[in-house]
Amino acid sequence: MTTTVTAAAPVAAPPEPTRRRRRRTLAPGKRLPASRLVGPLVLLALWAAASAAGRLDPGAIPAPWTVLDTGVHLWTDGTLPTDIVTSLERAGYGFAIGLTAGVTLALASGLTRSGEALIDGTVQLNRAIPTLGLIPLFILWLGIGETFKIAIIAIVVYIPIYLNTHAALSGIDHRFVELAEVQGLSKFRFIREIVIPGALPGFFVGLRLGVTGSWLGLVVLEQINATSGLGYMMFQAQNYGQSDVILVGLLIYGVFGLISDSAVRLIERRVLSWRRTLSS
Repeated sequence: MTTTVTAAAPVAAPPEPTRRRRRRTLAPGKRLPASRLVGPLVLLALWAAASAAGRLDPGAIPAPWTVLDTGVHLWTDGTLPTDIVTSLERAGYGFAIGLTAGVTLALASGLTRSGEALIDGTVQLNRAIPTLGLIPLFILWLGIGETFKIAIIAIVVYIPIYLNTHAALSGIDHRFVELAEVQGLSKFRFIREIVIPGALPGFFVGLRLGVTGSWLGLVVLEQINATSGLGYMMFQAQNYGQSDVILVGLLIYGVFGLISDSAVRLIERRVLSWRRTLSS
């Protein structure tokens, strides 16, 4: 009797189920690189096309290449660098003071009832008063030098930072507070693990509004007893009918505002990388 031994055929592994990637139909899709520059470049192209076709009055709206030549001329003769540095210093000092004040007041008002009673109503009252309407009073108090300009910029900056940070603090779910109490978190750990992550989204919204507001305030403030700065340059150009110089100043303000806003957005995405949002 012979026994035949046959080798067992290797058993093929069952095919892995193909994982289908769910197609997102409602989300806006993948972010395009440098997508925020598309709109400004389209506007620039339309401006250039209208100027080349003779659709724009060169005395009112000079062509882009004329504005570029004027900017180069102002830069080479040393006028533009001095004005830019002066404006950056004013905006920087005012922004730093406004940022510190806005965050400090929001924390004091958002974390304590006594702070809220003292601060929130006062800030809302200040918000209702036009900031530029405070200029005459601040000139009487602080003089007509640099101090009142920086103070006005600080007010323009601190209000949106306070409002958005305070709103984010107030919107923290009370269940997180109860959970922190059950876990026995200390005050420091409560602020670090609950308060700061909950307040950061609102803080960054206020920061973006504040950094843009610092540039908006400069346009008006640098026309009051100033001898340098982009606003002063534009004011002098208005007296001499130099619309190309005015456009140079406006474009620099716009570029600075776009760069500062983009920088804040970049920091926001890095800091809040744990969030899954439509913009992420």
